Amino acid sequence: MPNADTDGAGLSASALTHRYACGRVALDALSFALAPGECAALVGPNGAGKTTLFLRLCGVLAGKPGQARVGALDPAVPEHRRKLPEVVGVVFQNPDDQLFSPTVEEDVAFGPLNAGATPAEAKARAAQALASVGLPNASDRVPFQLSGGEKRRAALAGVLAMRPQVLLLDEPSMFLDPRGRRELIAVIRALPGTKLIATHDLDLVLDLAPRVLVLDAGKLAADGPTRELLANAALMEHHGLEVPYRLR
Repeated sequence: MPNADTDGAGLSASALTHRYACGRVALDALSFALAPGECAALVGPNGAGKTTLFLRLCGVLAGKPGQARVGALDPAVPEHRRKLPEVVGVVFQNPDDQLFSPTVEEDVAFGPLNAGATPAEAKARAAQALASVGLPNASDRVPFQLSGGEKRRAALAGVLAMRPQVLLLDEPSMFLDPRGRRELIAVIRALPGTKLIATHDLDLVLDLAPRVLVLDAGKLAADGPTRELLANAALMEHHGLEVPYRLR
């Protein structure tokens, strides 16, 4: 779970721009800020720039200093980037990209061990993280034998074991059956810290995020209260989205 003493980090972008080597502009002068402890959703059509934004915020993609902040850290500054795994955690769309060890416990303990934790401390963190996502008895299981929902929760546990202050969740409900989806929503809702959720699941947005940011072609098209924006049929249609059935 995020550390209670350090879960007050916010998240921001200021004229954040990212151009790939092919010339495509994935982020175009994007600016927003999330207050410490805030939960917001990031929605938009395919290719809007959601995953690119996450990769910039966690320092995987390089960029110019001064365009993004995660708490007190600038992901574009090398000495700050080394500290990012202890502040921000990312759960990507495909949990198989994050699960690679022989057992679930080893997978979840991997991050803390690399950060300098003792084996005993890493094991304790793994146990706490697995319990927090509803997998207290999964330590000895083989990751690839887990169900889709269990894999997502195991990947989330691996991030939580680092005790991040900020969570970036990329399509967390993708491919889940209704039960797995409900269970994951309950887990995410209970987590402290700042959360930014990129998703096409607008019902999940209604369940979890009071605020929504609409991203399209790398630009921030709208930012405001979830129910107000998602009920705006003209806005949704213009940006390749649909009003959720619950709001029609």
